[in-house]
This record gives sequence, structure tokens and C-alpha cells, in this order.
Amino acid sequence: MKYLLMIAGDESAAAHANDGCGGWTEEMEARGVVAGGAGLRPPDEATTVRVRDGDVLLTDGPFAETKEQIGGFVLIDCADLDEAIEIAAKHPAAGYGTIEIRPVFEPPV
Repeated sequence: MKYLLMIAGDESAAAHANDGCGGWTEEMEARGVVAGGAGLRPPDEATTVRVRDGDVLLTDGPFAETKEQIGGFVLIDCADLDEAIEIAAKHPAAGYGTIEIRPVFEPPV
């Protein structure tokens, strides 16, 4: 089953993001569970798009004004939610930020 790990933290966590993942990526790639992912540029470089009544509305910055922002994501493919939790808990960002685990919707074939 595929899960998206959305890695979030506040601005004080930004320094940690540049430290890499302390071997987490290599371990998970060796296990064969990483299906993709990337770090994201800072929230102030975001553009939010909305369409209302046919008009495209653009806003500079992130969608939500919150202390924590998504700083990266990892797509994993693992057996079940228990394994996804184990993988997320090992990620260094879990120690200074938040990792939301979300199942990926896969329509029936």
C-alpha cells in the first residue's frame, strides 16, 4: 500500500532540514520502500491557486497561515499502516516536527 509522508515543521526546524536525514533515506531505499520524495522550497516561495466563478485567483505564499508548514514529502510503498508508522517514526524530522501519514488513493484496476 502506498502512503504519503508529509513532513512539517516550524521555521526553527528549517536548520534541521539541511542536515539531511542521517542515513534514513539510505536505510529505506535499501528496504525498497521509498517510491519518491523531495524537500520543498520555503513557504514564502509558494503560489496558491484557486478558481472561483471561472476566475483564476493567485496568492503569494502558502495556503494556510500556520506556524508549521510542509517542508518535504516522501512516497512510500509498504505492507500496511503499522509499517508506515514505523518508517515515519524513524525519520529524523519526527523528532523536531510532525509527519502526517496519508494513504494514497489508488482506484481499482
